[in-house]
Amino acid sequence: MEYVCTKCGARVDVATMQPACSCGGLFELDFEPPVWKDSRIHRETWSQFRYRDFMALDGNTWERVSMGEGLTPIIPFDENVLFKMDYMMPTLSFKDRGAATLVAHMVAIGVKKCVQDSSGNAGNSVAAYCAKAGIECEIFVPEGTSPKKIDMIRAHGAKCHVVEGSRDHCADVCRSKVREEGAYYANHVYNPFFYEGMKCYIYETFEQLHRIPSNIVIPLGNGTLFIGAVKALEHLEKSGVICHFPNIIAYQSELCDPIYQAVKEGLEVPAKVKAQPTLAEGIAIGEPMRGAEILDMIRRHNIKVVTSPEDRIMEARLAIARRGIYCEHTTAANYAAYLKYCELYGPTPDTLITMCGAGLKSDH
Repeated sequence: MEYVCTKCGARVDVATMQPACSCGGLFELDFEPPVWKDSRIHRETWSQFRYRDFMALDGNTWERVSMGEGLTPIIPFDENVLFKMDYMMPTLSFKDRGAATLVAHMVAIGVKKCVQDSSGNAGNSVAAYCAKAGIECEIFVPEGTSPKKIDMIRAHGAKCHVVEGSRDHCADVCRSKVREEGAYYANHVYNPFFYEGMKCYIYETFEQLHRIPSNIVIPLGNGTLFIGAVKALEHLEKSGVICHFPNIIAYQSELCDPIYQAVKEGLEVPAKVKAQPTLAEGIAIGEPMRGAEILDMIRRHNIKVVTSPEDRIMEARLAIARRGIYCEHTTAANYAAYLKYCELYGPTPDTLITMCGAGLKSDH
């Protein structure tokens, strides 16, 4: 299996320890999943790796790191909305999908130590799966990250550095360490194996419902779930098992919205914005590294992008909690964005929304 540079087209073996192409471009996997058939689901496997025939994997190393991630329930919230309870995973976050797949790859190529930057959830997931795999791990998080997420990262045995400044600056600090020390960059944005795990969000939904909902709300920061979901939907559509692409409702924080502004201005790369502090810390990404790829997907599928009103996130969180579901702030922003979308475009039934993070992780 090989990586292909998205900038210059160079091909590199996936066993490389380099995080990106020497030209500066990010890698994509040269992998085409087989045509979807229900018979290829490994139903005896009680994790997302039941879909391994459709994922780019290095042998069976996933067996050494899997902790039963995935297979999260889909429940009705009201007559128009379904929630996929994706915080029902080992580290209480949807990022376990990608982390399990990425760490399985790291085991396959012999990684002994890694570093990663995160707003909290991805770092916690990578730290947990590295602990399971016996890989030394160092995580960089920006100031303002929930102390409970930091506690969880350290509990897994990883070093956790809190970096002053924005989420984007935190990433710059971490990448400097990668360049200077040559540590493996277990980053959920750079490494395409992470997206292979995120695809399972859609595969699971299709298996559970025997269909894809008409509308799917997806948070958009660095775009890990967004890219994974679009790839999986394209696969199902190409396989002929869904007859049309669903309406994707991507959302950003109104205080950090480079993709929204780019769509608004007709740009092919993310707009330059000054990120402001937001309750939706998980998507506060001012410079998404795969922004051009995300915008290409948005144009290709006529995807609508909205912003989640900052002053309605806590209101949305309380409304969800009053129905028995306690989610974190970024997760509540999903529902706030959905309500904003309904105000703009009218009633939107048959909508799937991810509950991507548990509430107890973000109370601070």
